[in-house]
Amino acid sequence: MYVVAIISQKGGVGKTTLATALAVEADRRGRSAAIFDLDPQASATFWKDTRGSDRPAVAAVPPARLSHVLKAAAEGGCQYALIDAPPVAKDLAYEAAQVADLVLIPTRPAVLDVMGMTRTLELVRLYGRPSAVVLNMCPQQGREIRDTEEAIRQLGADLAPVRMYSRIAYSRAQQTGLAAQEVEPDGKAALEISLLYKYTLKRLNAQGGQHGAR
Repeated sequence: MYVVAIISQKGGVGKTTLATALAVEADRRGRSAAIFDLDPQASATFWKDTRGSDRPAVAAVPPARLSHVLKAAAEGGCQYALIDAPPVAKDLAYEAAQVADLVLIPTRPAVLDVMGMTRTLELVRLYGRPSAVVLNMCPQQGREIRDTEEAIRQLGADLAPVRMYSRIAYSRAQQTGLAAQEVEPDGKAALEISLLYKYTLKRLNAQGGQHGAR
């Protein structure tokens, strides 16, 4: 089982949107997927409550039981697990980073978000976990994206080669218990999610080991 943790010390950067969309994409491609919701706000769990489907599985998990729950999920046949970590709560982010095969760090192309991303990057490096910054909620035009990408490169961080733009399909999906690729199967958001999912698998396969399954 591969474990992908989505972590940011800055709120409002779209962690739950990415987690739910990636889990749905995994399920659509024939992989057993699950989301483990560490956020006290339980956004992923509320999304599940409105979904009307048992797939992908979503569970609110006390941080102290995360390792145990992941082990049980792996033994139960789960292949692609996503951890939706809360903002600000550094101790919970530590828990998620420790068990992850790959950490995705979403950030919007804005100064305050980049500052939050920097703190998260420091946390991830503390545990030596592979990571990638994901530019999320990007504007359709402007120099903010280029400036943010340059800042990420200067920090020596890996940048996911997929830009996630601000699209109505993402917000509609969260309101209805769907993922963007279900709202608009042939839309640009669906393509973005597909590319990001393929990127995570490429990174995970290249790394070989499955930290979260051990």
